Amino acid sequence: MADNTAKTRNMTVVVTGASGRTGSRVAQAARAAGLTVRAASRARGFDWENAATWAPTLRGADAAYLVHPSDVGAPAATEAVGALAREAVGLGVRRLVLLSARGEEQARPTEEALRASGADWTIVRSAWFAQNFSEGPLPAELRRGGLVFPAGEVREPFVDVRDIADVVVTALTSGERHVRRAVEVTGPRLLSFREAVAEISRATGTELTYTPVPARAYGEALTGFGVPPEEAEFLVEVFEGLLDGRNARLTDGVRQVLGRAPRDFTDFVREAAAAGTWKA
Repeated sequence: MADNTAKTRNMTVVVTGASGRTGSRVAQAARAAGLTVRAASRARGFDWENAATWAPTLRGADAAYLVHPSDVGAPAATEAVGALAREAVGLGVRRLVLLSARGEEQARPTEEALRASGADWTIVRSAWFAQNFSEGPLPAELRRGGLVFPAGEVREPFVDVRDIADVVVTALTSGERHVRRAVEVTGPRLLSFREAVAEISRATGTELTYTPVPARAYGEALTGFGVPPEEAEFLVEVFEGLLDGRNARLTDGVRQVLGRAPRDFTDFVREAAAAGTWKA
């Protein structure tokens, strides 16, 4: 045990997207576990779109957490993840953990690019983040009184990003246990988006509505907000797949890796409401 602790204490992990929704939590969890974190972001000289910035960030590290800024199923993500993984392996950084999307068929080429790189890989396939309701574009809608979204009445096992971070760090620090494994992580229960919005409504004491719309109509709204047409079209395809009910089931991935139950959506909502996340 002491030897493993020493190895962890001397371990340096590159965290891409270190200022983002999952990367910031991975960095925090890694530091709490005694790892040295090398935050990788444009502000620190790392750019997914500029391969010349990769080696200076990776060189001398022991492991890396990979999260691409575009959707993991986008062709740009497949190309960049594969190329960066090969460069990492060439520099001796063999231990790589990739954040992927549960049930997203478009993500499979990116996952395969990682597998083909020669890395000691782990893939974490995540359900929809609970924190999507508190960070990013959705909370602004909720503060205006409701949510318009192309999810119909499908149910989703929303997962807390802190659980994702704990799974990533445990995978990185558990030796060979999680190497060459794909782990699906979900929350502990299924909720529809309508039910999720209702929980936020109760916690905040405000009347919030949920309005389901077809994915195609949502894509048209995205272009109206300035999202490039090609990106909007891709997101429509992703939503049509991910939100068709294929993910309306639980997995025990969090418990398998962490030995505990995942955090509940109600706890996330209570904490976010107390922090004033949805106050107008």
